[in-house]
Amino acid sequence: MTFRFDRRLTGLPVALAVVVALAACGGKKRPPVLATTPGGERAPAETTEKTPTQPIEEGPDVSAVGREGATGSDIQGGAASAVTETSSPLDDVHFELDSAALTDQAKAALEKHALWLQGRRDAKVTIEGHCDERGTVEYNLALGEQRARAARDYLASLGVAADRLRVVSFGKERPLDPGHDEAAWSKNRRDHFAVSR
Repeated sequence: MTFRFDRRLTGLPVALAVVVALAACGGKKRPPVLATTPGGERAPAETTEKTPTQPIEEGPDVSAVGREGATGSDIQGGAASAVTETSSPLDDVHFELDSAALTDQAKAALEKHALWLQGRRDAKVTIEGHCDERGTVEYNLALGEQRARAARDYLASLGVAADRLRVVSFGKERPLDPGHDEAAWSKNRRDHFAVSR
């Protein structure tokens, strides 16, 4: 008995092993958070909290903030909702459905934010773009980034240095209101401003 060896079939077992291994690695993974540096390049989102290496010197427009974050007590209209994951001295701005266009209300709020930031030159802001739960993960990540960029660009046009503004998109992953109706969705279509020094 003679066996013929067909060279075309030698790669088949290896290819099947690779396919099986890739299928075993599957599973639902959390989508990446999109972060954009001031120059527009994408960068990995920071997940660790940075602590200042030097103590902050307090003055008339600078006050030390504890690990709990800013409370918003030093800005008009800066009341933070008890539901937010982090408080900020800058109010959220909201968007219409499927839109990254700034409304007149959003522009008015951003003008107040620009004045606040111009008085606090050491403050940096991460602008977080958020969406409601409707739409795909990819669509909402892209829309959240467009919303955050719109706010960044408007603040920069008002004189806030672009290197003080960072853009991150959370898409629909961090809803402010977990409800499933228009009242909840309108709260979740927002930019949130995380202030750091």
